[in-house]
Amino acid sequence: MENNRKIRVAITHGDTNGIGYELIFKTFAASEMLEICTPIIYGSPKVATYHRKALDIPANFSIISDANEARDGRVNMLTCFNDEIKVELGVPTPESNQAAMKALDRAINDYRNGLFDVLVTCPVDESHLESSGVKFSSQQAYIESCLGEGRKMLPMFINDNLSVALATDNIPMRDVAQAITPELLENRILTLYNTLRRDFRISNPRVAVLSLNPNNGEYGNFNKEEQEVIIPTVNKLADNGINAFGPYSADEIFSGNVSDAFDAVLAMYHDQGTAPFKSLEPTEGVRFLAGLSIVCTAPENNVAFSIAGRNVADESSFRQAIYLAIDIYRHRLEFDEPLANPLKKLYHEKKDDSEKVRFAIPKKHENSIIERAPRGNANLPHPNKDSQAPASAPAQPSDSKQPTQEEGPEK
Repeated sequence: MENNRKIRVAITHGDTNGIGYELIFKTFAASEMLEICTPIIYGSPKVATYHRKALDIPANFSIISDANEARDGRVNMLTCFNDEIKVELGVPTPESNQAAMKALDRAINDYRNGLFDVLVTCPVDESHLESSGVKFSSQQAYIESCLGEGRKMLPMFINDNLSVALATDNIPMRDVAQAITPELLENRILTLYNTLRRDFRISNPRVAVLSLNPNNGEYGNFNKEEQEVIIPTVNKLADNGINAFGPYSADEIFSGNVSDAFDAVLAMYHDQGTAPFKSLEPTEGVRFLAGLSIVCTAPENNVAFSIAGRNVADESSFRQAIYLAIDIYRHRLEFDEPLANPLKKLYHEKKDDSEKVRFAIPKKHENSIIERAPRGNANLPHPNKDSQAPASAPAQPSDSKQPTQEEGPEK
């Protein structure tokens, strides 16, 4: 990105019968939003005009036909299709879902061509995705299939005080236990750890891993999944310098002040992580697709057909999704820059191995300075705020905080 160019934020309009355009119009009604980014709305000027009139919102936008035409200081509305779309606010239709996916497809193609920096998606009706010809359970899964380059995304839910990631997502409960293997769990923990370091600039992250079974670890008793998968995997990573702790029961973690002890929580399945997250922060939560090369966020709003067209939707989560995407993009630039241009050694030190054996430290205890909780102990570890991780490339899997005055936009 050129130093004199604002970050380009691509925004897909979502289901055309939902609240997508209302979120967009309300967010960019604040002029300061155009000072921190250049929005490119992937949608339809005709549909946008319909929503503007129905909502009675004074919204201005400039129509463009190509992302290269986007200009700073204005809302750029990119025409993704010229078809006449019947808008039926609050009614799920195959046509409205197809319009959402046409906009997403255009954005995906433009990202491959380097025409924008980050992607923010408006809500779609995922229960009817197949009617638009998409054989995926969610908009996020479709993005992963198109832009994942073989990597698996890690769904994260983020607000000011809490970050929750999911080891499994969108699978039936009866399949969760079988899906949680040592390989998957190790990959998820490492992806979360590296995401916290690179995307959130936390030098030495601390990750709490939840147990799969309820009341786990009481009186020293653990169930099969904890004994055979979770505990060995957490111990293995901890012995290699990864600050992973657990397993903890969900009520133990979410009933206290998690942010003081951990930087993120890894839940084993969807409702275990999202239910308490949404209860604790119902309005400003953001979904982030970690582990992918593209920075992609989304508001925690659903398509909200019941309030579409009534001008009562809360845009707070959508605004936070834009803020978070911008922060993560900047953080990646900061993290990657020194690794891309390492300092060259000016001389070679003469090695003296005569005392090497005498002062050798057993490999297992090389990272003993890292505090670790006793396995199976219900007591949360105390945060080691003074610990710092080495400035090195992140560990690789085996297979936001909110903006600050210097690093991102104020809320």
